[in-house]
Amino acid sequence: REKINDKMGVLDVIAKINDKDYVNIEMQVTNQEAIMERMLYYWARKYTQQMKKSNDYTNLQKTIVVLIANFNIKQLNGLEFHTKWKIIEEKHRKNILTNRFEMHIIGLEKARKEKNVDNELIDWLEFITNPESERIKEKMAENKELKNAYTKLKEMSEDEKMQRIAEWRQDAIYTENTLYSSGLKEGEKRGKEIGKAIGEEIGEKRGKEIGEKNKQIEIARNMIKEKIDTKLISKTTGLTKEEIEKLK
Repeated sequence: REKINDKMGVLDVIAKINDKDYVNIEMQVTNQEAIMERMLYYWARKYTQQMKKSNDYTNLQKTIVVLIANFNIKQLNGLEFHTKWKIIEEKHRKNILTNRFEMHIIGLEKARKEKNVDNELIDWLEFITNPESERIKEKMAENKELKNAYTKLKEMSEDEKMQRIAEWRQDAIYTENTLYSSGLKEGEKRGKEIGKAIGEEIGEKRGKEIGEKNKQIEIARNMIKEKIDTKLISKTTGLTKEEIEKLK
């Protein structure tokens, strides 16, 4: 394991299989716009980071992205709770272009409804979703591996927390840009009735407001998850104590 980031209820784990293939595990608990584009970006970021160690393309290793979603993804309606994706030729659907790309998507809501899913798998999925849940606390008494994972999660240092805050800020900026774009489109649509120029102005203002507020809320939620002092959260995000309490 290289690092663990907790952002907006998200568990982000970067790992290696057999000291070779990279795996980026993302846990998303809230349905966000452009989730697939976001996952492709995470895959591309990890894949290209390998070039820092070598300028030889042949040395690039297989990179796998695992998305564990606590919501339904519309593109996956009708599919099983676990789907595996590769780059495949479209017409005959037999030839895989490269084995360097692989994505797995696990839908928690679908998994919970499946009767033939192993209970231990559900326990681990629940742990990734919410390691502080009552179910996990009960299961730790009988599952040592689950208890060890919980202990390791608690052992992260304050220095790591502060480093993650900086990373959350960067990720929040990307999210803010997406929200800004959505707000602009919304404003343009409403503004058609009173003129395109007014619509653009409304969209720009609304997009900025939504983007900035959500960015600070996203950072605050992560800091709350790490049990960081409310005063520091308020100082970092600009949110009031009352706003922060409502997020808990």
